Amino acid sequence: MAMIVPQRILIAPSGFKESLDASTVASAIAAGVRRILPGAQLVQMPIPDGGEGTVAAIAASTGGQVFTETVTGPVGQEVTAGWVMIQQSGQRTAVLEMASAAGLSLVPRELRNPTTTTTYGVGQLIAAALDAGAERIVLGCGDSGTSDGGAGALMALGVRILDKQGKDIGFGGRALRRAASLDAGGLHPRLNEVPITLACNIHNVLCGERGVARVFGPQKGATPKQVAKLEAGLENWAELLEREALFVQGKDLKYGAGTGASGGLGVGMSAVLGAELGGRFDVLLDSGMAGIDLDAALQQVDLVITAEGAIDFQTPHGKVPAEVAARAQRAGVPVLGLAGTLGQGAPSVHEIGIDALASIMTLPMPLAEAVECGEQLLIDAAERTMRLVLLGSAMAARGEQMA
Repeated sequence: MAMIVPQRILIAPSGFKESLDASTVASAIAAGVRRILPGAQLVQMPIPDGGEGTVAAIAASTGGQVFTETVTGPVGQEVTAGWVMIQQSGQRTAVLEMASAAGLSLVPRELRNPTTTTTYGVGQLIAAALDAGAERIVLGCGDSGTSDGGAGALMALGVRILDKQGKDIGFGGRALRRAASLDAGGLHPRLNEVPITLACNIHNVLCGERGVARVFGPQKGATPKQVAKLEAGLENWAELLEREALFVQGKDLKYGAGTGASGGLGVGMSAVLGAELGGRFDVLLDSGMAGIDLDAALQQVDLVITAEGAIDFQTPHGKVPAEVAARAQRAGVPVLGLAGTLGQGAPSVHEIGIDALASIMTLPMPLAEAVECGEQLLIDAAERTMRLVLLGSAMAARGEQMA
């Protein structure tokens, strides 16, 4: 029996946070595969998940018009953020990513403190899309450097958030502990006519053990004391929204699906603006918005390679490799997962359809070095893993001969 070699391979990765966007990851994996299988048919399909690179991916696949805006970044600095206008179902739809205005990559490491960072620039980005004539707004949530419950974004859109003395509370998650009332009288007028959908990880909730402060606060630089301040602020924020926001009927603001998206941006947008909180892959993939058809591509390949910066216990809960693996499993296609790091609970992904895992790092190295060398590490890792795939195929063929 001849050795079975995969000839049609789908490369469907996420980006590597603060290192490589999904398109670069896909290209690097393809380069490594071609070292071993130069004649294989490779389909590169970087998967937009609402985080960094989403706007670029959708612009590339749809030919939409890209805009850039200068907005206030998460630590108060000016940053350049982009968004894309596409035509979908006869509507001018603006697709934004919050990470371009308030992402963790925009927060210098020495300034990482999610009690002070703000989503103000996200609101400015939404306002720019409204002023440009958008008839619908889709806001990608992911890779945030903030935990302010969306308060900053609402401020930029004309909402005043006041303390008990009637003064503006200022920026950051810690300020939410003082929030006592809302004044939405200055809200951008077009928000009454333009629907907003957040493409988010619906597994993320606002409060509690699985909430913004406890799960993501430390990842954004919060100390244990700051985590406690964030939790108290977000609890108070949810209670204020329950009392005074317009769109709260029937919603669980503290523990409802998606309320914790992007540091609580989900709860603020939903309660005050009536934004819909949608699963990121439902909004971006299944709607056709991203201009790609993952399920159709899976019907045409022998192997799928997916990737993420870190594969760990969080991966099964709404991350790109989990989504790719679930769909591949339904199509009967084996899946290989590559990761910058394999963290706690990584083996759990085998239960969701990732058949084999590999880290791109072969030696311990500082994070800064790994980020700098990420593209080359991916190329080399793809080559190594394909050698293992061919070894397995050769052994299977030899076993058939010996039987």
